[in-house]
Amino acid sequence: MIRAERIFKSFGDQSVLNGIDFQFESGKTNLIIGKSGAGKTVLLKILVGLFEPTSGHVWYDDKDLCALSKNDLLELRMQVGMLFQGNALFDSMTVEENIRFPLDMFTNRTLKEKRHQVDLCLERVELAGINDKFPSEISGGMQKRVGIARAIVLNPKYLFADEPNSGLDPKTAIRIDALLSNITKDNNITTIMNTHDMNSVMEIGDNICLLHEGLLAWKGSKDEVLESPNQTLQEFIFASPFLEKLKNRALGNTQQSDL
Repeated sequence: MIRAERIFKSFGDQSVLNGIDFQFESGKTNLIIGKSGAGKTVLLKILVGLFEPTSGHVWYDDKDLCALSKNDLLELRMQVGMLFQGNALFDSMTVEENIRFPLDMFTNRTLKEKRHQVDLCLERVELAGINDKFPSEISGGMQKRVGIARAIVLNPKYLFADEPNSGLDPKTAIRIDALLSNITKDNNITTIMNTHDMNSVMEIGDNICLLHEGLLAWKGSKDEVLESPNQTLQEFIFASPFLEKLKNRALGNTQQSDL
């Protein structure tokens, strides 16, 4: 569990977050959604420790992130996996070397043990056998799955994903969502995902917070999205023409059943 407690963040005179309170739950895909400029990326960076809040606290279970010593912070970092928007794979390294990188940095395991762990992670993301390929030799979707493998190679308790479906075709995006959701549930990870992809919201949104102009405008699950009367949520959700048609169809079916 990760809990944001009264998070405020300003850059100079510009206020970006204004008192965000939200609990990101273990074993669930926790989504941060909202329009561009709503504060999603800033909140994600505060939660992962890349930004310090102007005021407020971030709790990892019972640990206050902002109050940790250098050694305690390093220990916590080893429990955190990060999937970057642009994959952030090293072009000069093979797939195996990319995935092995956190093991080389943070563990004293033997090369044999590291390679075994890499193989397990590649199997988990359905990419067994591509160890010796370079990022340029595989597709964008495969690169994203390699990124997931690297993010989980240390068996993290907490997993962050920044726009994981950015630049992917719909079919591949659905596959990435399913992988993240399954890994989260199978390993009881606290997964926090910053996204504007409505397919992700409706398919894997176990616990959702909607930001609007730096405020927490709505919270709930994918099962509550379409029926929520929250105006800000409705404006965000039905900005998609496809979902507007879906809503109209649902209303039409309801009207027919009432006849």
